[in-house]
Amino acid sequence: MTAEPLLRASGIDKAYGPTPALAGADFSLRAGEVVAVMGPSGSGKSTLLHCLAGIVRPDAGTIHYDGRELTALTDGQRSALRRADFGFVFQFGQLVPELTCVENVALPLRLNGERRRSAEEKARTWLTRLEVEDVAGKRPGEISGGQGQRVAVARALVTAPRVIFADEPTGALDSLNGERVMALLTDASRDTGAAVVLVTHEARVAAYSDREVVVRDGSVRDTEWAV
Repeated sequence: MTAEPLLRASGIDKAYGPTPALAGADFSLRAGEVVAVMGPSGSGKSTLLHCLAGIVRPDAGTIHYDGRELTALTDGQRSALRRADFGFVFQFGQLVPELTCVENVALPLRLNGERRRSAEEKARTWLTRLEVEDVAGKRPGEISGGQGQRVAVARALVTAPRVIFADEPTGALDSLNGERVMALLTDASRDTGAAVVLVTHEARVAAYSDREVVVRDGSVRDTEWAV
């Protein structure tokens, strides 16, 4: 890991109406690092992830990614950055129900202009890697929750992102499926060199990370687990 953070937030404030979600939050992520963001419900951990990913613009503070100030970019520039450099895994997968699994995984590549055949070949490679090649031709409604999350992880990885944002990726799974999804996600991210911001409230999920940060009442406490 390099000493200089790939992603750094300083003094982030974010409120929704009169309710503060983040208050002076700081965060850093090194290249290739897996960081678990923990905290009770309503603590601001998902808001922090959304700010770091450029989905939500903070009210105050700065966020720098690879030398660029995210908070100074236009909506279009942040959207392009998310397509090029970031991958996302959400609690319920958020797969497109009308598309097959291979089409879902290929979708980010297709949105970036890649030809269908090439995009789907890469998608199948990742479905195989995530041990769900047998569901390639099925639609999300025809597969299990655990299979769906593996498809979602494949979709996050197919563009070779530098950062993966995973928001409660095992929250809708039983413990066995959750453990397998986390093992596959972290193994794949470390093999590819992608950093991971992992929002979770489960200690067993956070155990897959290199480091833990705790969000409480909108502020962040950083605790080194491993260096």
